[in-house]
Amino acid sequence: SLKAKPGDLIALVGSSGSGKSTLINLVIGFLKPSKGNVVLDGFDLHDLDLRSVRRFISVVPQESILFDGTVKENVAYGLKDVTEQKLIKALSDANAISFVNQLPDGINTLVGDRGAKLSGGQKQRLAIARALIRDPRILILDEATSALDSESEHLIQKSISEILKDKTTFVVAHRLSTVKNATKILVL
Repeated sequence: SLKAKPGDLIALVGSSGSGKSTLINLVIGFLKPSKGNVVLDGFDLHDLDLRSVRRFISVVPQESILFDGTVKENVAYGLKDVTEQKLIKALSDANAISFVNQLPDGINTLVGDRGAKLSGGQKQRLAIARALIRDPRILILDEATSALDSESEHLIQKSISEILKDKTTFVVAHRLSTVKNATKILVL
């Protein structure tokens, strides 16, 4: 059993195959529990419209997925009428604004197919910005900082700690630095 409330940072740790991804997939609704239930705000997930639920969930996978478009298009993907102010805030919170400002065309720079023109850490920071711009109630970071050096990881953790105060956050991680500020640590 696990109970998580807004503001909780739940760290999931364990060896490969222990069930971390399975637990995340249960929260997202990709998997249905064979026993028990997943309850969101007092409602069984089974009884809710998953399209509606997923509007309030953002996931940052270990391997960020970018398409051949601009920085802006990649971060605001699927959203309508994103203001430049909101975009800049998300990029700042994800510790991405400094490198984006150095790109030839800033937020209008093409990143290449699968983000080929960016480093792994830069792609990951754009993926984090994409999650944050949606202002989710549940944020899932699935080894989202694994491609970052420890300084970049620290800066992102510092900048998003204020944002996470009213969100339920699940973080799958292998680094102690990623989970040291967790409200709860689940060892699977």
